[in-house]
Amino acid sequence: MQSFTYTTRGVCSRSIDIEIEDGIIVKATYHGGCSGNTQGVSALVCGMSVDEAISRLSGIRCGLKSTSCPDQLATALREYKEKH
Repeated sequence: MQSFTYTTRGVCSRSIDIEIEDGIIVKATYHGGCSGNTQGVSALVCGMSVDEAISRLSGIRCGLKSTSCPDQLATALREYKEKH
């Protein structure tokens, strides 16, 4: 299992702790942000493949921001894939 922390940019959450095993997201925990929304995103991606999560979450915006907490998770997962 691989664990890492991603520092978010441009959103209310400060960071995301992510655990991945064999290309599957085991856990994603947001620090800060809208509690209900981030808990919901975390629950939905658990058991999902990294590629599927990237596909579903990329490009989601929060209001007028160019990104969102789900989009930041997709960004973190893309960076993970580039390194592994």
